[in-house]
Amino acid sequence: MTITIYGIKSCSTMKKAFAKLDELSVDYSFHDYKKQGVNKIDVQHWVDALGVDKVLNKRGMTWRKLTDEQKQAADATVEDAIDLLVVNTSMIKRPIVEGQFAGRSVLLCGFDEEAFDSAFHQN
Repeated sequence: MTITIYGIKSCSTMKKAFAKLDELSVDYSFHDYKKQGVNKIDVQHWVDALGVDKVLNKRGMTWRKLTDEQKQAADATVEDAIDLLVVNTSMIKRPIVEGQFAGRSVLLCGFDEEAFDSAFHQN
């Protein structure tokens, strides 16, 4: 059972996710984007599995601070969006929770209490 939660430590949504995983007694490791960065292979996997619209957070301050050209490039191609996410990790919707739990693959994006309950129920 290897679960990794990706995000930024100080984020309020991350704090909810940590608390929920603790409540569900899920062992996990934390990957801090701000300290450790994120690689393109992982971002590509998340976008392939979940869609760029799910992974790319356009509601945050980082997106709003981009130039119009950067926003247009991210909207034009998935490849440009992925490149932008790797450089601007704050634009990745938090948390990303990924790994194996009870013999099942788990990949969650964003905090949804019901999705966490469903993903981490014990049979």
